[in-house]
Amino acid sequence: MFTALTTAALAASIIFPPGGAPGTTPPPDHITIDVVTVNGSGCPAGTAAVAVSPDNKAFTVTYSEYLAQVGVGAKPTDFRKNCQLNLRVNVPQGFTYGIARADYRGFAHLEAGATGMQRANYYFQGMSPTEYRTHNYRGPHSDNWQATDETELAAIVYSPCGEKRNFNINTELRVNAGTSDPKKTTSFLSMDSTDGAVNTTYHFAWKECK
Repeated sequence: MFTALTTAALAASIIFPPGGAPGTTPPPDHITIDVVTVNGSGCPAGTAAVAVSPDNKAFTVTYSEYLAQVGVGAKPTDFRKNCQLNLRVNVPQGFTYGIARADYRGFAHLEAGATGMQRANYYFQGMSPTEYRTHNYRGPHSDNWQATDETELAAIVYSPCGEKRNFNINTELRVNAGTSDPKKTTSFLSMDSTDGAVNTTYHFAWKECK
């Protein structure tokens, strides 16, 4: 199933452990995801989409305007972009899910002296957020980037069995000109894709409710 964001765009990438490991066998019935709210400068309305994998092991988020930048052509507020996503994951009765790994991808062009940062956290409604996982990048750099946040199986936080808890994802991109010259150069960090080739992937850790 494919769900397009109609209220606003997305900004995050999270992945879960591969099938076969204890606690990760997905339910047989296909899940669906409803986008409840999306807010943030990195995800304006209509610029992101969510798709669930056929095997129930993951879902992906694709953005088209998630870009932080400084320098020529950039607005003063463009150095930081963020997105807060609230999802309702509809799972079959008798199952619950958590997050074990998050994969983030994008492209970065950082001039010498400039720096970039990507960070994210997530939590279930009514529960404490996880600590932010932060990844830093330094110029000169002009290439694709990829970051992975991974949680040990024993430390995975699951949605409480039998309760409807929305799933929240917070992500942020930041660029600092540093010692580069923002009057002559442009540095940017993006997590967007114009052709769907770059996306964020969330892999589910599943557990049967007793």
